[in-house]
Amino acid sequence: MRPRRAGGCPARPLLGVRVLDLTRVIAGPVATRFLASLGAQVLRIDPPGWQEPTLEEEINCGKRCATLNIKTVAGRAQLIELIKHADVLVHGYRADALEKLGLDAETRQKLAPGLVDVTLNAWGWHGPWRNRRGFDSLVQMGCGIADRGMQWRGSDRPVPLPVQALDHATGYLMAAAVLEGLRQRRENRVGWQARLSLARTAYLLQQQGAAPASPQSGIDAQPHDALSALEITPWGVAERLRAAAWLPGTPMLCATPGAKPGSSNACW
Repeated sequence: MRPRRAGGCPARPLLGVRVLDLTRVIAGPVATRFLASLGAQVLRIDPPGWQEPTLEEEINCGKRCATLNIKTVAGRAQLIELIKHADVLVHGYRADALEKLGLDAETRQKLAPGLVDVTLNAWGWHGPWRNRRGFDSLVQMGCGIADRGMQWRGSDRPVPLPVQALDHATGYLMAAAVLEGLRQRRENRVGWQARLSLARTAYLLQQQGAAPASPQSGIDAQPHDALSALEITPWGVAERLRAAAWLPGTPMLCATPGAKPGSSNACW
């Protein structure tokens, strides 16, 4: 196992931890943005030509962003080198995508002993839908959340939630899984793996039931400037909302603003 780099402290507990981010759109990037705000060194890898307009400035802060075609011989070899020197791997491919590249979970652990390996998909890891593509609103449709919204609104068509709640909730659950994995690695000197899905998050939310009706309070009562902060980005001056989750006593602070895909090299 490669020893963890020194430098972690209560204010930046993940300082020196290398996170290889193979996720896109919202859920996975939310997780790695959270880790970056705790001091982790996050390297995000996208395929050549990939763009995420309106999302890049929001979910890429604190990260270096590179492009790499992992389906080529050279790209796969470069990916292997990145995994070898990573502490954490976060990926959001379909269930058997990395296996087809010869990078199954066992191989990944051999490449990087002690690797914290966290992955997600849309529909779960068992059954006939495990390799189906999906996204937040589609999973809300398939899991009955949009049907419940239709009943609540008295509509004649499905009504999904007004936000991508499954993506964001799953992202924070993934970040929590990484933190637990790093704890296991530190205390037991072993690697750790977690698998999450949007469908499972939908099930967990449905188990909790609807929130009780009550006057707005708590976070809504805080001053506006406590909920957001100004930030200089490649797109200009922006106002960023505070994260929905935090660690008590630990500031959530990304060292750099959002970055565009391909703005860094695919190396540590």
